[in-house]
Amino acid sequence: MKMSFRWYGENNDPISLDYIRQIPGVEEVVWALHEKQAGALWTKEEIKEQIDVIESHGLKGSIVESVNIHEDIKLGLPSRDAYIETYKTCLKNLAANGVKVVCYNFMPIFDWTRTDMFHPLADGSTALFFDKEKIINADPQELVDMVEKESNGLTLPGWEPERLARIKELFQAYEGFDEERLRENFKYFMDAIIPTCEEYDIKMAIHPDDPPFPIFGLPRLVNNAENIRKLLATNPSPYNGLTFCTGSLGADPNNDLVSLLKEFNQRVHFMHVRNVRVAANGDFSEVSHRTQDGTVDITGVMQVLAEINFAGYIRPDHGRHIFGENATNVRPGYGLYDRALGVMYLLGSWDMATRQIDRNK
Repeated sequence: MKMSFRWYGENNDPISLDYIRQIPGVEEVVWALHEKQAGALWTKEEIKEQIDVIESHGLKGSIVESVNIHEDIKLGLPSRDAYIETYKTCLKNLAANGVKVVCYNFMPIFDWTRTDMFHPLADGSTALFFDKEKIINADPQELVDMVEKESNGLTLPGWEPERLARIKELFQAYEGFDEERLRENFKYFMDAIIPTCEEYDIKMAIHPDDPPFPIFGLPRLVNNAENIRKLLATNPSPYNGLTFCTGSLGADPNNDLVSLLKEFNQRVHFMHVRNVRVAANGDFSEVSHRTQDGTVDITGVMQVLAEINFAGYIRPDHGRHIFGENATNVRPGYGLYDRALGVMYLLGSWDMATRQIDRNK
């Protein structure tokens, strides 16, 4: 298991690599060229420059999150072939610089959705929050306006201003789209890039839909066991793999995460581990990584990873904002302290699970 920590780059992340290096057990930095728009080329030189910065702080940069998929590919437009060729070149350039895994998503329009970026919790911390009723009745533009207001000028993955400026146009383009049509376009994309992935040994790890149920009438592909089976079957190559996000999948109480991980672990290349507390009405709040604080069986997930001796990448996902972190000094969901606490909880769970396994041999 390779412990990692997401970082948004110099002059774009309030958290320094020097701080990340001080978190015990963290070997890798999960990075991206965040200034790049979906469909743009990542050159070898740009990639090397970023990895050189990471390695100069004693860390590795062999996992990227993410090389965003241009909307024309998801829509299946005639222009997709050109964007796919650019994507393949990006993969070659990443592989040439030692990158082994690319986390990405195939969600229409929105990368992830919350209704409150700094929702107060009982302990005085704040966290990302999803109000299901508010989403049902909301205009998508209201959501865009909220994100722009609460991001405090920091970039948020999947909420790039250039893309969101076309929000009405994009919704019109997706009129009449269903899961099957989106899955067909996913298969076209995957069939096109997998030969490159196999040749250059770089794995694709698709992120689950967040939230794992339809919003604004947009289809979902990666939200439950049935759809994950269909998605992996579109191309059987092990390079067509998963980012297993416990928070995204765990926002639907019908998803048994331990069972899902046992079924799909051979195709899991990246673990996002976080906890959520799901209410009876479908609202959910992100909480600490501790199992007892939410509705996700974090220790059960770590037990499965220990049993299979998971050799892939893992990172603590969204954390609370604590110890003075607030809307003025932190990227929503990506503070330092709670994610660092999460690293220690995950490593402690792994250590205890592996010790018990050794005792039972």
